[in-house]
Amino acid sequence: MRNLEAMNPPAAPPTERAAGPLGQFAAAWTLLSRLPWPFAVPRDPGAIGRGVWAFPIVGALLGGLGGGAYWLGREAGLPALVAAALAIGFLAFATGALHEDGLADTADGFGGGRTRERKLAIMRDSRIGAYGVLALVIASLLRAGALAAMSGPDGFAALIAASSLGRGFAALPMSLLPPARADGLGRAAGRAPGFAACLALILAVAAATLAAAGYDLSWRALGYAVTAAFAAVLFVTMLALRHIGGVTGDVLGAAILAAEAAALVALA
Repeated sequence: MRNLEAMNPPAAPPTERAAGPLGQFAAAWTLLSRLPWPFAVPRDPGAIGRGVWAFPIVGALLGGLGGGAYWLGREAGLPALVAAALAIGFLAFATGALHEDGLADTADGFGGGRTRERKLAIMRDSRIGAYGVLALVIASLLRAGALAAMSGPDGFAALIAASSLGRGFAALPMSLLPPARADGLGRAAGRAPGFAACLALILAVAAATLAAAGYDLSWRALGYAVTAAFAAVLFVTMLALRHIGGVTGDVLGAAILAAEAAALVALA
């Protein structure tokens, strides 16, 4: 999420009304996706924090697109791992690889910096180091390998569930941690309100439950997926608090991919 970290959106003019639910959803969509949004996006930077409730909905939609690509690949006779790699690649394309960028930057910063200031500087660096490469390889292999262990319909449902849980549970660091920088996405978005964060968690679990109910995913596996995704995000949140004392856009990307990988492994 480096390009978002470099942004410091101007504050909404005093006379401009705060974004409503549709504007908050638009802010969530344009933050988490690079797919076009047909309507105007509000200039209210706080819409991201207040609109965190929409994260799992956006995640479910993106997961449906990626899961559909996997299902189509399997129906076309592609090997399972090839179809899974295409689905993961499609998700990276749809998000502009923002989450992958955030994971790599976070791994490089936390692994390579000795001081808080140095860690933040590394995370803002456009170059990728050994820690970042290793994190990306592990996350990609876990997601593709877990997805390849499922049938087309099951993989479709699993990717919806995992993508929704990953993005919905990202409300945790946004709500619990202060911004780590005086600029960037964390500062612009502000802390997610408690109600919006709780709603994001509820909607994430609801979307995952609906996906599991429509296909042959066991309730036990779903419970494992929810627990694994929550634990992964909590782990990234604790690491961020320890290393940089707050949240950045890169940390959010790392939390999303960690939770998505954990959920897919549990579902597999």
